[in-house]
Amino acid sequence: GTSREHAAPLDWRTALSHALRDLAMDPWAESLRRAADEKLKRVHYLSMEFLPGRLIEDAAINLGVRSDAEQALDELGVNFSDLLDDEPDPALGNGGLGRLAACYLESMSTLALPAFGYGLRYERGLFRQAFDHGRQVEHPDSWLDHGSPWSLAKPNDAYAVSFGGSVDDGAWTPANRIVAGAFDTPVAGYGGAWVNTLRLWEAVPDANLLDLGRFNAGDFSGAAEQLVWAKTFTRVLYPEDSTELGKELRLSQEYFLTSASVQDILARFLREHDDLDRLPDSVAIQMNDTHPAIAGPELIRLLVDEHSFSFDRATDLATQVLGYTNHTLLPEALERWSIGLMRHLLPRHLQIIERLDDRIHEIHGEAAAGIHLIEHDEVKMGDLAVATSHRVNGVSALHSDLVRRDLFADFEALTPGRIVNVTNGITPRRWLKLANPALADLVTERVGSGWETDLDRLAGLTDHADDPAFLESFGHTKHVAKQRFTRWLHDAHGVELPQHAIFDVQAKRIHEYKR
Repeated sequence: GTSREHAAPLDWRTALSHALRDLAMDPWAESLRRAADEKLKRVHYLSMEFLPGRLIEDAAINLGVRSDAEQALDELGVNFSDLLDDEPDPALGNGGLGRLAACYLESMSTLALPAFGYGLRYERGLFRQAFDHGRQVEHPDSWLDHGSPWSLAKPNDAYAVSFGGSVDDGAWTPANRIVAGAFDTPVAGYGGAWVNTLRLWEAVPDANLLDLGRFNAGDFSGAAEQLVWAKTFTRVLYPEDSTELGKELRLSQEYFLTSASVQDILARFLREHDDLDRLPDSVAIQMNDTHPAIAGPELIRLLVDEHSFSFDRATDLATQVLGYTNHTLLPEALERWSIGLMRHLLPRHLQIIERLDDRIHEIHGEAAAGIHLIEHDEVKMGDLAVATSHRVNGVSALHSDLVRRDLFADFEALTPGRIVNVTNGITPRRWLKLANPALADLVTERVGSGWETDLDRLAGLTDHADDPAFLESFGHTKHVAKQRFTRWLHDAHGVELPQHAIFDVQAKRIHEYKR
């Protein structure tokens, strides 16, 4: 929308992003078509956090056009690296949880496994870090100030999410509804043959929430109260939850994500199939930590209240569909919500959780004596996630063993084999090919291409462990990285370091809850 002479870095970056996104469009559409036409089973990954990182270079590498993009911009007199540095990092998470979610989605695309990632489109992500006299100072992360050239609004895929109200004889009459609007980002696998979807939900203001009468009477703030309330749902990543209002907003965010996602999953299934009894044949839902643990009661609610399933059949279907990844053994990280808050926000779901608790003891009797989904007037979200999942996994062998032996020992005794291990991996395209191109080129030179999707090939490097020429080249890649780092340190902070020193570097934003 401007001339080359007047184009700012934002204009060039937007143009480059759109050019790359265009290259993903055909395989994206083809991937969605194949999954629908061939009725392939899909993974639906529910996570309150996604940390995809900056998208330009990752997409260019996976689409096989990184060098082409750099050359094209060079011919136009634009520095490719400057545009990479100008790109905001959508920090929609705190750390490992969100990184794992992003890596899984990229890996599933590389393996051509049909998948949707579901998260929230936070207006403000993880804080931007600065330092003042040695102390960390936090500023809002405004990654959406200029919009996102990668995301596509999908106004036809919007869902009403209900809160509060009362339940009479199983019929829920909510007090409030918020509309969840979908924004889709393509996630291309390595080679660009398959593209999956990251769908982020945003609280969409409903014009009906503006009280026009109060506005015309001059009460401008009061007229917009409901609008402001709606927008808070996706305003900030993880609001402070030490207050009761903070807890209410956190649980509201979690249900907002989960309800919109489960409604979307069922709507897609019913477009392609006509028998919800076959849901487990086509749908897998993975809950990333306890944040989306309300997915079990929500799926049961929809099957019972809107599709006339019996409670027992709905529960069996939900359990066959759902899986749960546990990330921590710490009790304080396994969420618990008070009965009062749950009754205030989600009265129908509390009713379902109470019925699930009773059902476990009806089926298993004395063997389930140690299992309580509700304890000390709190709903235990970790136990709820296990109770409604057919598989539960930790993220390392040691962790999973402790989950089985200590954290959920009563569940393991009740249904042996439900708790399994899935060790976290990495995405080598980002962590080696993108982050350290000199080392990636050396690896390719010695073991050939293909290691990007088969890390076992890296074992071939052992054949060169005693080769002086290889070791010299390896040392050179490390020196090049040091040169890049010291140059950045000097330009950004005015600090000079000797390039032959040993560097010990930690790069991290230190969250309040870890200080």
